Amino acid sequence: MEVLHYFGAAIGLGMIVIGAGLGIGKFTAAAAEGIARQPEAADKITGAVNLPLFLLEGVAILAEVFVLLIVLMK
Repeated sequence: MEVLHYFGAAIGLGMIVIGAGLGIGKFTAAAAEGIARQPEAADKITGAVNLPLFLLEGVAILAEVFVLLIVLMK
């Protein structure tokens, strides 16, 4: 049964990484499309996209830390 605990943590970590990658990819694709449509607004678009990207990455890192803590506390 000990192996299933680690297997579940590995699946959870994989889902976290995939979800964060998809989210970051969608944000950057939308920003690139917006900059391509209005190059003069590149500074504003980049500034508006940076904060959500940083927050998304922070949430992913926290989730990974929580999963690793659960594994190590077992």
